[in-house]
Amino acid sequence: MTTLLNKKLVIIGAGSGIAAQLAADAAALGAEVVSVGRPAVDLADEASLAALAERVGELDHLVSLAADPANGPVTGLDREAVHRAFDAKVIGPLLLAKHFAGRFRPGGSILLFSGVAAWRPMPDRSVMAATNAAAATLAEALAVELAPLRVNALSPGIIDSGAWDGPGKAALFESVAARNPARRVGTPADVSAAALPALTNPYLTGTTLHVDGGGRLA
Repeated sequence: MTTLLNKKLVIIGAGSGIAAQLAADAAALGAEVVSVGRPAVDLADEASLAALAERVGELDHLVSLAADPANGPVTGLDREAVHRAFDAKVIGPLLLAKHFAGRFRPGGSILLFSGVAAWRPMPDRSVMAATNAAAATLAEALAVELAPLRVNALSPGIIDSGAWDGPGKAALFESVAARNPARRVGTPADVSAAALPALTNPYLTGTTLHVDGGGRLA
């Protein structure tokens, strides 16, 4: 395993509970963490991504956690919302790879975020399933094209990260905990604990790590 000590880690999607946990854990291991989110960067705007790459310069690791869900019945989907969902999960990360690819130091890596909906589709989550599946496939394709730069994906399940806060949260979490093999929902710490080895294991690439309590199997 390599180390994060004195490594520059750029996290796209600052503001989420998972991003905050990963930033804190990486900093505790000695990483120089650069966390960015809206309005500092817009994954739907290539010029914004190119400018970010110029500001960052050389780096060791890049993580993209951004998401912009377009949930709801397929019969009522809004085209622009679908476009934003793909910008956040697929097109934006692809363009991040375009503008950052030549800036990674030896041993560097990219970590994209997929999600359990790609393996366990649910009603009203067709766009989420499609974007998450595309993110996992993109990681594989980039791992081949950008080698030896490592590229992996991480697929969280239901995580108590703040994204589910609101009416129905307790019932949802109870249902998830009763159904999945881990018998609980996940935490940002669970996700960070898997993300760190994905960044530092020099023989891990083109892989999707499932941090879902077995939820994709339930």
